[in-house]
Amino acid sequence: MSLLLPRPDGTTRAYEPRATPLVLPPGPPPTSRTVFSAAHVVAAPYADTSPGSPAAIDWDATLAFRRHLWSHGLGVAEAMDTAQRGMGLDWPTAAELIRRSAAEAKAVGGRIACGAGTDQIGSGNLTEVKAAYEEQLGVVEGAGAQPILMASRALAAAARTPEDYLSLYTDLLRQASEPVILHWLGPMFDPALDGYWGSADLDTATETFLEVIAAHPDKVDGIKISLLDARREVELRHRLPDGVRCYTGDDFNYPELIAGDQLGFSHALLGIFDPLGPLAAEAVRVLDKGDAGSFRAALDPTVELSRHLFETPTRFYKTGVVFLAWLAGHQAHFTMVGGLQSARSLPHLARAYELADALGLFPDPGLAETRVKSFLNVCGVPQ
Repeated sequence: MSLLLPRPDGTTRAYEPRATPLVLPPGPPPTSRTVFSAAHVVAAPYADTSPGSPAAIDWDATLAFRRHLWSHGLGVAEAMDTAQRGMGLDWPTAAELIRRSAAEAKAVGGRIACGAGTDQIGSGNLTEVKAAYEEQLGVVEGAGAQPILMASRALAAAARTPEDYLSLYTDLLRQASEPVILHWLGPMFDPALDGYWGSADLDTATETFLEVIAAHPDKVDGIKISLLDARREVELRHRLPDGVRCYTGDDFNYPELIAGDQLGFSHALLGIFDPLGPLAAEAVRVLDKGDAGSFRAALDPTVELSRHLFETPTRFYKTGVVFLAWLAGHQAHFTMVGGLQSARSLPHLARAYELADALGLFPDPGLAETRVKSFLNVCGVPQ
C-alpha cells in the first residue's frame, strides 16, 4: 500500500515503501581505514524542559545506539556536532555523556574519541578560552577517551590574529597526554566559526592550520576537515606530515575521499555514518580487500540522502539524522534536546524517509512505514 508524501508545493505524491531491508550483520572494525561515526543523542521524551534549559538525555537509548555502532565495527565520535553540541547539549550533560560513553566503550571494546571544546563559556578572553579547553581536555582524558579538539566559537570571537590560534593550540597540544584529533568545522555547520584560524580566506587559514600541525606532529593523530570542499581536502591531505591522518568530515563527497587517489586517502569521521553505520562499515570492509569499485558501488548511492540531510542550512542536519533513527527503531520517539525536531520541514523529512527506505536502511521496513504514517497524519497529511 502506497504512502502519500508531501511536496514543498503543497501537493502529495504516492510512494511504495520497500518490503525488505538491506541485511547487514555485525562485523569487525575495518582495517584499511579508521572510521568513526559521530553519534546523536536520544532525548528523554517525558522531561519537562523548555528551550534553553539543561538537556535531558535518555541514557539507556543513547548508549544502546553506541553499542549498535560498535557492533558493526565503527568507532564512535562522541559529544560532537552530531550530538548537538552548542545546539541543545550543554557542557555538564556533554561531560556526563563523555564519561558514560567512554565507560561503555571500555566495557565492550569499542573505539571512542570525544570532543573537547569551550562551550561551558559563552565568550571570554584568550586566557579564559584556554582554561575552558583545558577543563574539557581533562574530562576527556580522565574518561580514558581520545580527545578531539573542537573548533571554538569563543576562540573565533576572541582571537585577533593567526598567532592567537598558533599560541593557544600549541599550548593545548603540549599538554595533551596522547595524540589528539584537530577539528576544522566550516561556517556552513556553525556560522559563528567563520574566519577560523585567523582568516576568512581559506588559503590563508589553511597555512595557519598546517603550521599548528607541523609544530607538534607527534601530538596530532589526525585532522577532521568539515568544509564540504573535496578539492581543498585532497590538497591539504597531501601536505600533512607523515603519520598524521586526514579524517574526512565531508558529508557531500565522502566515497571518493575515502577511496582516495594514487597519493593517499582519507579516513572518516562523519555525521552521515550515524544513519549509514552498518552499510558504511561493510563498504569499508570491502575496501579492505582492495575492491575500490565495489566500495564505490555500495556507498555512492547513499550520497543523495546525505546531501539531502545536510542541505542548507547545514547545521540542522541533526533533525533528519534523529528522524531516521526513530524510523529505524533505535529510539521510541522523535523528540530532540532543545526542541530541534522542529528545525526541518515536513517535505524535507518525508524525502529523507523516501531516500533512506529506498536504500534499505530500515531494519524493519514495516515499523518505519507505520511510524512515518503516524507522523504524517499528525502533521496534517492523511494516509
